Amino acid sequence: MEPRRGVTRAAAVTAAALLMLLLPPRSRADEHDHTYQDKEEVVLWMNTVGPYHNRQETYKYFSLPFCVGSKKSISHYHETLGEALQGVELEFSGLDIKFKADDVQTNYCEIDLDKAKRDAFVYAIKNHYWYQMYIDDLPIWGIVGEADEDAEDYYLWTYKRLEIGFNGNRIVDVNLTSEGKVKLIANTKISMSYSVKWKKSDIKFEDRFDKYLDPSFFQHRIHWFSIFNSFMMVIFLVGLVSMILMRTLRKDYARYSKEEEMDDMDRDLGDEYGWKQVHGDVFRPSSHPLIFSSLIGSGCQIFAVSFIVIIVAMIEDLYTERGSMLSTAIFVYAATSPVNGYFGGSLYARQGGRRWIKQMFVGAFLVPAMVCGTAFFINFIAIYYHASRAIPFGTMVAVCCICFFVILPLNLVGTILGRNLSGQPNFPCRVNAVPRPIPEKKWFMEPAVIVCLGGILPFGSIFIEMYFIFTSFWAYKIYYVYGFMMLVLVILCIVTVCVTIVCTYFLLNAEDYRWQWTSFLSAASTAIYVYMYSFYYYFFKTKMYGLFQTAFYFGYMAVFSTALGIMCGAIGYMGTSAFVRKIYTNVKID
Repeated sequence: MEPRRGVTRAAAVTAAALLMLLLPPRSRADEHDHTYQDKEEVVLWMNTVGPYHNRQETYKYFSLPFCVGSKKSISHYHETLGEALQGVELEFSGLDIKFKADDVQTNYCEIDLDKAKRDAFVYAIKNHYWYQMYIDDLPIWGIVGEADEDAEDYYLWTYKRLEIGFNGNRIVDVNLTSEGKVKLIANTKISMSYSVKWKKSDIKFEDRFDKYLDPSFFQHRIHWFSIFNSFMMVIFLVGLVSMILMRTLRKDYARYSKEEEMDDMDRDLGDEYGWKQVHGDVFRPSSHPLIFSSLIGSGCQIFAVSFIVIIVAMIEDLYTERGSMLSTAIFVYAATSPVNGYFGGSLYARQGGRRWIKQMFVGAFLVPAMVCGTAFFINFIAIYYHASRAIPFGTMVAVCCICFFVILPLNLVGTILGRNLSGQPNFPCRVNAVPRPIPEKKWFMEPAVIVCLGGILPFGSIFIEMYFIFTSFWAYKIYYVYGFMMLVLVILCIVTVCVTIVCTYFLLNAEDYRWQWTSFLSAASTAIYVYMYSFYYYFFKTKMYGLFQTAFYFGYMAVFSTALGIMCGAIGYMGTSAFVRKIYTNVKID
């Protein structure tokens, strides 16, 4: 027993260490503590450089033939997993900057511009390359250079004029002005210079990121109108569903009660139709129950992750730390793995599944395999491009360890709890031994048609918000209105449940009992419309180009759309399941 106990303890220690890696650091010295003494060193980090229109196509700053200052180098490591995955490549600039100490214009290095270096700079200027720097975790952007009107001569900005605002012993504002335009001529020397001006500021430390936000964009009246429009759609849909179903169900119950009072001959001669006729098949296990229950479990987990991360983002300003949003999402996803196991495992048990271990593995790795598979494919392109988005091998190992030593064990715990607590099939109707034949029905009542049409209204309730989310991720905007996102999530859930209930009612009324997959897929088809919208956004709202950016965009949009579809499908199924159980509980069955 001792070796096994040792292995268990080692696994627990590994899991704890990995989860600590996900959490952003709290307090060390200097920029981590965000407090400085007079004349204390302030580090200017050079991050990445890349084309302005391709936000995700970034390279190390010194992949362009910039020169570095003479000050001793400081090595940087990836502090969080999210920072490593997002391609943050901080390198020391070599500039000697002291807190509250002004520096006049000073040459810090010289570029010996041969033909190869000139060609590299010309290519960067032609493609509108921008670079990013950090001082005390505050981002700064600058442009590499510019061309003249005829695009014959190219110029490099050689002078970085920094203005840094301070409040007490904290840095609260940074501004960069690029000056010193020098024409690029081969076999010449170009001097790079900088200056630093410190000024007192009234900006509070807690508000120093406000300048990067764009209230005029995110709080535009179109945004408010879209929320109001979606809210009115919810009221209309809920009212419509309540009116139709309550009135129709009342008539159905009255008709079925009247049939109960008939004798056998009258019942045989009567025109029997409707959802009561499939009571012996409506709780029949779905086809492919293993993959179905795994999808439901994964969808419930994605919903839990979305809900928790939005709550955390509303409370904490996650945009103030590099990679903190991604780190938080990964941590929450790992921590909510029991949700996946509980709902997936209990559903699989209720449907009579016996290969529960296989189901647990499929449910645990369904979403991670999809995300990692896409990232692995894009990583090949990133390596070919020598882009900073290429994921390091150590980060890949860390992600695999999280999957095997955190997600899988927690999923096992949830599966065992789900099978034991709610794995017994307590259906209100007995399932017939022989499946009832499904009668022919009109074309628009076929499951395939219902699935295609089911996602239109849920997509209509969120597509305006999709524009703001896409713009914040694929363009240079910081998304911060998470209250809007929470409202949209709630609206999406209500609309999805209402639509799937109506679709399922019509399907059952046509005496088609294949409602499980239909309810899931009709809600999940929202993903198809979101992905179609991403094509429109790419071609008409962005100026992206190149293999890497295109593959990155469509690859991760496919992941996002699929995850959204799985979540909507699970929400639709859970709501419809409660509805089906309710209506068959309230009707008398012989």
